[in-house]
Amino acid sequence: MNLNKRQTCRVGEVKDWISGSFNVCIPVDIDGQDGNASKRVLIRFPLPYKVGESQHPGNADEKLRCEAATFIWIQQNCPSVPIPRLWGFAFAQGPCFTAIEHIPFLGRLKWYFHRVVSSVFGYPPRSPYLPRKCSFSLTSGYLLMDHVGSTGTAMLSESWDKLRHDRARRTNLFRGLSRIILSFAQFPFDRIGSLTLNDQGIITLTNRPLTLRLHHIENEAVPTDIDRDLTYSTSDSYFMDLLSCHDSRLRHAPNSIRDKADGEAQLSTLTIMRALLPHYSCRNYRRGPFIMTLTDLHQSNIFVDSDWNVNALVDLEWACSQPVEMLHPPYWLTSRGVDQLYKGEHLDAFSKVHAEFLGIFEEEEQAYSQAGNKTLGLTNIMRRGWEIGSFWYFHALETPKGLYNIFLEHIQPRFAKLDDAGMVQFEQTVSPYWAPDVQGFLDNKMKDKRIYEGRLRDAFAAATEENTQV
Repeated sequence: MNLNKRQTCRVGEVKDWISGSFNVCIPVDIDGQDGNASKRVLIRFPLPYKVGESQHPGNADEKLRCEAATFIWIQQNCPSVPIPRLWGFAFAQGPCFTAIEHIPFLGRLKWYFHRVVSSVFGYPPRSPYLPRKCSFSLTSGYLLMDHVGSTGTAMLSESWDKLRHDRARRTNLFRGLSRIILSFAQFPFDRIGSLTLNDQGIITLTNRPLTLRLHHIENEAVPTDIDRDLTYSTSDSYFMDLLSCHDSRLRHAPNSIRDKADGEAQLSTLTIMRALLPHYSCRNYRRGPFIMTLTDLHQSNIFVDSDWNVNALVDLEWACSQPVEMLHPPYWLTSRGVDQLYKGEHLDAFSKVHAEFLGIFEEEEQAYSQAGNKTLGLTNIMRRGWEIGSFWYFHALETPKGLYNIFLEHIQPRFAKLDDAGMVQFEQTVSPYWAPDVQGFLDNKMKDKRIYEGRLRDAFAAATEENTQV
């Protein structure tokens, strides 16, 4: 950070640490001297026990490399997208990286030489962060970035419930999010995956499409069979692998099936979801475009001013290039989960706000086109997705524990209207086509569940006994 020797840094006390679902952020206050303004930065560490590090060593490092690469890609290609300043980062047992403007002159000269050589010979350019050997061995990597919370800027979640019915503020928010999406869409990718950064500081799209649900499943000791270096050239292959993750959860999670009826319901749903894929996946988009998508964009990751103009986006670790058909307005626009948008008042309310978002997005897309920018017809793609139901289909693919409810509420009724008895018969008829010997599979799952519940009771009994002794 190019601090002088007289500047001091104060690490925040534990009570001031900011804990999230997958990271912990430690605030560091830096004194301002010699004309330098005082500032606060955050050192952000991944939580290894939340990303499946023990089951899949390297997951925490994978998350860091993808997020650092995404930070740099946005800085270089989409400077209008507001993100915190990234000062540097480091990887476990690997190098530390410092922004090039804070490197001594000879180091910068060497970096510029490598950039020129890479450009001449067509090699991937190095990022503007220079790797250097750490003076000590790190057991955990980190990101060092600006703290974005300040007077006049706050997380959207702090005012969302109170002010979400304010039309003017919603308009500002929707306009800001639309511009961010359109900015990303200016640079489509030819593959589905995540950006990653190697030890030499070179960014490539060579990592699997990393989403929080992928690490969440692996954290439950469920294999995904999606290797870290796996990227996809077609959307269909990606969708099929997502469906296979649902299969794997049913096979390997000991409590994934409650009873025989629940098993038949889930297995029949997955069977039909595979059969319906051609209806929801358009052949015209099979090989792209694939665009950068923030798959974990929610109210606590968006910082806004008092009028809900977007000032910053944080938590970029789950960004990846995805099929354009998976792009939709956020599901949380009415403060309900995607599997809680039941028909009736909840769905009606969401439909209105969904249409409002698309109307604003269309205005921004038209303005982009008139300014000479490349557009992909995203408004029409999202509108068609809502009309034919792909909004629900692709959300179901990405929601392991909500897939059945979404299917039952929004997908199945589009093809057949069944009463409760008809639905039971449907599930009993279709579930055997999930795999050979489904009955044997369900019998084994009931045994797994009994063993799991026994271990759970033993664990609680041991904990209770230990607390009693204390």
